[in-house]
Amino acid sequence: MTTFTISSVVIDCADPLALAAFYAKVVGGEVTGSDPDFATVGGGAVPLAFQRVDGYTAPRWPDDAKHAHLDLAVDDVDAAVKELEALGATRPEYQPGGGDWVVLTDPEGHPFCVAAG
Repeated sequence: MTTFTISSVVIDCADPLALAAFYAKVVGGEVTGSDPDFATVGGGAVPLAFQRVDGYTAPRWPDDAKHAHLDLAVDDVDAAVKELEALGATRPEYQPGGGDWVVLTDPEGHPFCVAAG
């Protein structure tokens, strides 16, 4: 069977460059390319890309309509959450998992999780 490698994770959004700038700070990477409709971030474990969708509507946490989310592993969850909030992430009221992880949303409303790893 052919071996497949994930070359990037692409996230729909309204403003690709702004969201790429946010995630570049999160993963310690850099925006490696952009135009008005698409931006990429390199430097993390897996390259991230962001594509403009006209009329984009953000997922609503904890609505089941979300399709995917990112999990971030960190050494110190509390410190990481504070840093991410300073970058523009928000912490929704609903937090499943019994404290094993923290759900945050990026500036466009995509949920992602932060856990010890």
